[in-house]
Amino acid sequence: MPCRPQTPAPWPALLFVSLLGLGGCSLLPHRDTGDASPATQAPQAFTLEVRAPADLQDFLLRHLELQRFRHQADLRPEELERLLGAAEANARELLATQGHFAPTLRITQSPAPTGAPARHAVVLAVEPGPQTRVAEAAIGFTGPPPDDAATRRQQARVQNRWPLEPGQPFTQSGWDAAKQQGLRELQTQRHPTARIAESRADIDAERHAAHLTVTYDPGPAYRFGPLRVQGHERYDPDGARRLARLPTGAEYSETALLDAQQRLASSGYYDAVFLALDTEGTDPQAVPVVAQVREAPLHKLVFGVGLSTDSGARLSMDHTHNRLPAIGWRAVSKLALDRNTKLLGSEATALPDEEGWRWFGGAQVQREATGSYQVHSARLRAGRSQSRGAIDRNYALQYDAADSQGSGAPPSSAALTAQFGWTGRYFDNPTAPTRGHGLAWELGVGTTLRPGRDPFVRGLVRWQHFLPTGRVEAAEGGARRGRVALRAEAGAVLARAAAQIPVTQLFLTGGDTTVRGYGYRAIGARTDNGQVFGGRYLALASAEWQRPIVLRGNMTDWESALFIDAGAVADRPGDLRARVGVGAGLRWRSPVGPLQADLAWGVQAKELRLHLRMGFSF
Repeated sequence: MPCRPQTPAPWPALLFVSLLGLGGCSLLPHRDTGDASPATQAPQAFTLEVRAPADLQDFLLRHLELQRFRHQADLRPEELERLLGAAEANARELLATQGHFAPTLRITQSPAPTGAPARHAVVLAVEPGPQTRVAEAAIGFTGPPPDDAATRRQQARVQNRWPLEPGQPFTQSGWDAAKQQGLRELQTQRHPTARIAESRADIDAERHAAHLTVTYDPGPAYRFGPLRVQGHERYDPDGARRLARLPTGAEYSETALLDAQQRLASSGYYDAVFLALDTEGTDPQAVPVVAQVREAPLHKLVFGVGLSTDSGARLSMDHTHNRLPAIGWRAVSKLALDRNTKLLGSEATALPDEEGWRWFGGAQVQREATGSYQVHSARLRAGRSQSRGAIDRNYALQYDAADSQGSGAPPSSAALTAQFGWTGRYFDNPTAPTRGHGLAWELGVGTTLRPGRDPFVRGLVRWQHFLPTGRVEAAEGGARRGRVALRAEAGAVLARAAAQIPVTQLFLTGGDTTVRGYGYRAIGARTDNGQVFGGRYLALASAEWQRPIVLRGNMTDWESALFIDAGAVADRPGDLRARVGVGAGLRWRSPVGPLQADLAWGVQAKELRLHLRMGFSF
């Protein structure tokens, strides 16, 4: 059959072309539109030429104090002589920062040639001599040797990770960075008040050798004490403590402090949060943590617009009430409209307890295109959830009712289930991962309520893994690894064949995030009249190779992708028949997450489809 490009609307194609255009513009060579040379704007007092090895030449031209006076056309000869006298000392100081402590310098000045933009020509000739290298580095600590193993291990890490090893070139910037690295190693774990007690770099100019000594004062080892909230008015400070989940009594860790700060900031109760240790006059074994907060309003209303190839234009409105009367829970209500779905729902959530568990309850009504039918559904759900570290857990009691509209549609049905869920996210970045994996499972046990009562079990497992591949290096500098993204999903509903399971508990697949090359939820089980309906069994797999794009020798924020997706839905395992999509796409590493644009060919559907997606979620 001939290729028939299929897109839900012309807007996604226009957006895809615009995306390519914007990206291309950012990668085109730019004409230099900077300020004109000073020589074309005003006469110069002198020109400056530095004759030195290329790396030192650029460094001296950037930092020589003499450069500041080059454009003063009224500079008198005696002033120029004074500046040249000071230039040698300045050049020696600059070269010393690069490890050249015994250079040979010669500064000359002569009248500039006729027609030159300046009255004088100054030449600085540099013979840097051998670069000084590190001969030894002694890293020590004040006080007696530590009597606990944790402190000994930490101090050993500072010494073992010291970057300026014997034989390496000595520079001032490298010396400063090495000292700060050791200090950070102490300050980020157990010793937040650590400081450099003494440091010295002894230079043997004749042997071009540097003998380095640094002594750190770790200070006391700290443990987290209570959290004190400052700036609270509307919301319970004890609730802030439970939201932050600061590990009171544990050894100080900068990572733990920042994680607690991030949990408060992302809770929705605060517009701004800053956590800091109160180390002044406090017990190091229980140092208070002060949380400076600016509370969010009690009510918040957010309007949103969006566009996707699966569902077209999208409008949404979210209302948040941060403290419901009487119970004090937060309620988030949502209205969403797009081509396939109309949804109205609300969920109320309590503050977490000491273990991080929180109660929730919600309700929603929805009209959605599901397979070949329009489905009106309602859902009530209540339970508890917990988010701790990389793991989310929940259990809930859920009521579902569904009524399918259309010729040959199944009868309306309802069900009550007890549900359990677990999700582990072990990615290196939650919004734009390049390595790591995620695993999630859901289990539901329940019974249909109408048209008859039949017990059933529903299970779903999802997995995703990012596997780094070869390193891509740009000729002009910069390097980044490619990766292979693997994804799999499997689900099953176990019940007797005649049981009428609500369609919202069955499986459909296809679209931007599942099987590309097919329409949104267009892959399902087929009824006797050929209509697509949700099925009891699901199997899905995907493999995608993502590789950074280098253009004209420069590393870009773009990546290419090649992929193959396969998915199947059926009412019996033996009837599963894979629908395959293959294609290629582009990825843009935007500040808010990856923007993905894919062209996919549905092998069985024999259709070419465009898929656009923003962000990453698991």
